[in-house]
Amino acid sequence: MKEVRTTNPVAVGDRVEFELLHDETSKDGVTGIISAIETRRNYIIRKASNLSKESQIVAANVDQAFIVVTVNYPVTLPGFIDRYLISAMAYSIPACLVFNKLDLYNAKDYEKLEEYLQTYESIGYKCFQVSAEKNFNIDILREELKGKISLFSGLSGVGKSSILNRLDPSLTLKTGVISDHHQQGKHTTTFAEMFEVEGGGYLIDTPGIRGFGVIDMEKTEISHYFPEMFGLLDQCRFFNCTHTHEPGCAVKAAAEKGEIPATRYESYLSLIAEDNGRYRQA
Repeated sequence: MKEVRTTNPVAVGDRVEFELLHDETSKDGVTGIISAIETRRNYIIRKASNLSKESQIVAANVDQAFIVVTVNYPVTLPGFIDRYLISAMAYSIPACLVFNKLDLYNAKDYEKLEEYLQTYESIGYKCFQVSAEKNFNIDILREELKGKISLFSGLSGVGKSSILNRLDPSLTLKTGVISDHHQQGKHTTTFAEMFEVEGGGYLIDTPGIRGFGVIDMEKTEISHYFPEMFGLLDQCRFFNCTHTHEPGCAVKAAAEKGEIPATRYESYLSLIAEDNGRYRQA
């Protein structure tokens, strides 16, 4: 097993063994000491925010992941969405997209929303259109959560905590507003936390993030996590095709014809150009 350097050796969702020790200084008179962490069945991992090669485990042992997206107020770029989705797929975590703030969209925003929906629904991702402010379609989203451990992530300011408060009003999570000048959110959730919710199941709320650095992937496997590319790999002339410049590349041909959206192909090119590092753990 390869050593995994993380900023948080224990993550939300971990199943652990622990023992209680007498502690007069604590509120309840006892202190819990974690003695072992059970093997994770999956996890979402990202590059740490510092400049080291360390990684951060966002959450572990989840049944599904929801990325909250806004096409405006603030803008969630396709590159961010794609990085999150391929990271989830790499660890066998089903992922969905939740498009929030529909109550604020103008005609141009709705055109952009349709582009996003066409891109992601066409490759098999379930998409939800909601407004936390107006409580629109929250009931539909709530049905997806029953009996499951669900992770919610997104950029700062997309309304993630507001959605969770609508899903279960007893949570009363702190919410904030976005900056009028920069159209960016301010962090209101400062650490990941799991909540049991009415109707069965658990929600994991995570701090808003400004970027999602992908790690733990060889360049040759990144295309495997783009569903629209994966089905074309056996049609490339060369088995070790990078889908960038080789003759007879089925992926590049599909991108040139518009059969693979330009934003998705650009995300792929961006990822293979990076040093993603490898920190995979068995």
